[in-house]
Amino acid sequence: QVQLVESGGGLVQAGGSLRLSCAASGSIFSINAMGWYRQAPGKQRDLVATMSSGGSTNYADSVKGRFTISRDNAKNTVYLQMNSLKPEDTAVYYCNVDLKLRSWSRSRDYWGQGTQVTVSS
Repeated sequence: QVQLVESGGGLVQAGGSLRLSCAASGSIFSINAMGWYRQAPGKQRDLVATMSSGGSTNYADSVKGRFTISRDNAKNTVYLQMNSLKPEDTAVYYCNVDLKLRSWSRSRDYWGQGTQVTVSS
């Protein structure tokens, strides 16, 4: 069993900052990519940022220069530092982890439960 526990969402004024965390626990053999996605009401779930096991990052154009993804491999945790937040960043943020349960098993995606981020104008 794998659990992803997210924390750090909340309500913030435009221009403010929040830091999201997502910790993976359970019988995990290895973790590949870790990332964050978001879904606003009535819209599809979109990529925000990802980081490979080697440290390569990928960001949505809308968050480049404002958001920073990082990970602590010893803690199986991924973070998203969000600065200069805008009302259009309001959404439910989901962490996503691509991992293997056994050395011989295929990797698969796991999702967190989601955390609400609301940015007021």
